[in-house]
Amino acid sequence: MGSGYHVAVVGATGAVGQEMLAVLQKRRFPVRTLTLLASPRSKGKRLRYGEEQLAVEVLTKDAFKGVEIALFSAGGSRAKEFAPAAVSAGAVVVDNSSAFRMEAGVPLVVPEINPETIRQHQGIIANPNCSTIAMVVPLYPLHKAFGVKRVVVCTYQAASGAGAAAMEELKAETLAQLEGRPYQRTIFPQQYAFNLFPHNSPLLEDGYCEEEVKMVRETHKIMGDSSIRINATCVRVPVLRAHSEALNIEFQREVAPAAAYDVLRRAPGIEIHEDRAANRWATPVDGSGQDPVLVGRIRTDRSQPNTLDLWLVSDQLLKGAALNAVQIAELL
Repeated sequence: MGSGYHVAVVGATGAVGQEMLAVLQKRRFPVRTLTLLASPRSKGKRLRYGEEQLAVEVLTKDAFKGVEIALFSAGGSRAKEFAPAAVSAGAVVVDNSSAFRMEAGVPLVVPEINPETIRQHQGIIANPNCSTIAMVVPLYPLHKAFGVKRVVVCTYQAASGAGAAAMEELKAETLAQLEGRPYQRTIFPQQYAFNLFPHNSPLLEDGYCEEEVKMVRETHKIMGDSSIRINATCVRVPVLRAHSEALNIEFQREVAPAAAYDVLRRAPGIEIHEDRAANRWATPVDGSGQDPVLVGRIRTDRSQPNTLDLWLVSDQLLKGAALNAVQIAELL
């Protein structure tokens, strides 16, 4: 494959893992050797990378010999089990799970916001939650410009956040509903096709779910400011791969929508996507397959001072996972 690094993709057959392969190729990441790792049931499966067909190998603690960068997307339990072995073998791990995000000494990185924290790594760098990434990409430049006091966010999250099997389940259940057939779900706890429900991550005693708490804690760590008050309501919607979010942002002073637009037009990783004359705003269809976070519909909150509303859409598999991980690897 030429000069470059020995890269391993852990969880290569999953939705994010396959997207990582596509992003590595698209961004022409300098790959000398590529090792694809997954569970035993995927052994021998072949995945395309450029002109090559590479065989998937079994993930073991001895699979990281010579690996310099290991991109993990295999879930929290496997990350805890195998990431230390990768580090011991000399690799730097970029992990997409929640296993290490809040640990001291583990940078939690969005390259547009806090790339300098990568220098603090001790072998593991954490990729934030997909919903958190989508929110902080526009929130951070607004915070730097105007000072954010409080954020109320409602998310509309796609099936891809639960993996490739969840995306297939949504397709199959939708077809079954259209044909009037019964359908036995294995991924989601209740009907997903033509339906929505509060996020199905574990519920905590105070009534919030883990996904909502992640958005609060991770945002504080990434932005380096725990004084920002954040309240999240996370919802699963029957969309395949792009998350949407509605943000209500209170600032330290009055901010005109035009000023917010001006800041966001200059900010990295963002595309203003709207057609006000036609009353058209970014949708998950627009965001699917797109690298930037699509932002628009910025307006003044009529109910309280110094507050704006904002709408965004972000591809969960790209900026929410694979793209952000590869951008971290590029910084390395």
